[in-house]
Amino acid sequence: MLVAVFQRIILTLILICSVFSVQASIEVKHELGTLVLPGAPKRIVVLEYSFIDALAAIGMSPIGVADDLDPERIIPEVRDLLEPWTSVGMRSQPSLEVIARLKPDLIIGDVYRHRVSYEDLSKIAPTILLKSRGESYLDALKSAEIIGKAVGKEQEMLDRIAQHKQLMDDYRLRFNNAETMQFTTVNERGMWMHGPLSFTGSLFNYLGLKAALPDLKDSHLIQANLEVLLRVNPDWLFYVRSKPVTVLESWEHNPLFKLLKISKTHQMVEVSSALWSLNRGMLAAEGIAKELDNIVNNKSKPDS
Repeated sequence: MLVAVFQRIILTLILICSVFSVQASIEVKHELGTLVLPGAPKRIVVLEYSFIDALAAIGMSPIGVADDLDPERIIPEVRDLLEPWTSVGMRSQPSLEVIARLKPDLIIGDVYRHRVSYEDLSKIAPTILLKSRGESYLDALKSAEIIGKAVGKEQEMLDRIAQHKQLMDDYRLRFNNAETMQFTTVNERGMWMHGPLSFTGSLFNYLGLKAALPDLKDSHLIQANLEVLLRVNPDWLFYVRSKPVTVLESWEHNPLFKLLKISKTHQMVEVSSALWSLNRGMLAAEGIAKELDNIVNNKSKPDS
């Protein structure tokens, strides 16, 4: 009798342990397939800024970051939420040796940049690849949702995304679409216009702002000369410069430049590369929306 009771207790405990074991595993679908993690990872290495943004949004800190050897490239809104990390080098070519020394239990990489090193990364630790470079605003939210599930904080991430969308909806009510907007990056060689498929361009659309550049079907940006800028002719031009002297300085002396709306209204605003171009996450989007509100509605210049 006692033996039978004892056997039933043992069987029950085995079943309970089995159930908890199944519940502890996490199945994550990413750009290259499905990954099953044995439990919520704690030691995470991140190879793109937008993924750091996602972790910071739910109160998590990676132990390793591909920060391009410059922590200042991560926006303060994200950086201030993080614990100190170890740099694993450049986003384009992170150090596998440094990553291995950190003994991560999850690596999060960009499918565009890190597909070629996926097998090597997977030998170090379970690895997921998501969209970051060239992603749209909604792609960024989807990647954040996947990251939330991968780190065992799916509901926390869904709640944070809902909070974020409410904030974006509040900003949307403050804008009108009477004026066209264009975001560009410029250097000494030329100008690159970010279209509606880009992160910033698609964020403009989400906020109800009117894009100056027609929809690009196959790319998130195009290279433009002064003649292209004149054809697009935005009411507002937001630009990031990667060099102290760019093509804009020479264009401003060209008679064609005086035909641009921005030449007359001076609605040509230099903005932060880290915020508007590099970080591409929820916290970055909130920062861009806040800055747009200050610039467009309150006519104040950004801190950068």
